Amino acid sequence: MADPRLKRAGVSNFNKPKRTPKHPKKSHIVVAKEGDKIKTIRFGQQGVSGDKKNTSRSRSFKARHGKNIKKGKMSAAYWSNLVKW
Repeated sequence: MADPRLKRAGVSNFNKPKRTPKHPKKSHIVVAKEGDKIKTIRFGQQGVSGDKKNTSRSRSFKARHGKNIKKGKMSAAYWSNLVKW
């Protein structure tokens, strides 16, 4: 049986981020799973694009959030880095 959190978030599977254009503040949602821990995470500022190229803007994001990105799949910074930056 599928986890009800997946249906509530509207995602197809664990660790599969999805765009949320109608959310007032956050641009993406993901139901993160690491081991037996499951957590719904909203991340990314609505209406602001990231920068996949190695620009000073993307380097600044990675430097500013590096400690949180290293926390892994259970942090919003990890997903934002993966999807937007």
